[in-house]
Amino acid sequence: MKAYRTRNHEGISLPRAGFTLLELIVVIFLISLIAAMVIPSFYGMSENKLKSDARRIASLLRYLNDNAISTKETYPLKFDLQEGTLSWKESNGRKTETFEDLAGVYVSSKGEVKEGQITVFFGPLGLQESIAVHLRKEGKGMTVALNPWSGRTKVIEDEK
Repeated sequence: MKAYRTRNHEGISLPRAGFTLLELIVVIFLISLIAAMVIPSFYGMSENKLKSDARRIASLLRYLNDNAISTKETYPLKFDLQEGTLSWKESNGRKTETFEDLAGVYVSSKGEVKEGQITVFFGPLGLQESIAVHLRKEGKGMTVALNPWSGRTKVIEDEK
């Protein structure tokens, strides 16, 4: 910032402060550069959250399946599709986790369930039926499938 001198009506020299055009251009350039780097990272946030939720559900399904087999106990997993919650019982108490984008659950014995509540049981032999959990947000979808014979989960991006 340069200080310019001006004279008042009595002829006394006074300092005048202000920004030069070059300084203003540099500041605007820096602000636009920072914005160009930050703004694109916000576009994929909802898709990343959907993938993250799908991975958390896949991890939970594997965990309950493996725990039921190793401890020879039965672990219920309750899906509440109105609330968007999954609830299960562990050795240290009952746990509940919320998934805003929970759209439905397919269970081979009951078919597709899109509303209400459904409970599946992981027994000493693991889960005895196929299950697929559907997540959907803003037209994008993810499905988490558990294979009852192998105990493996798979996260699939829906093509719709």
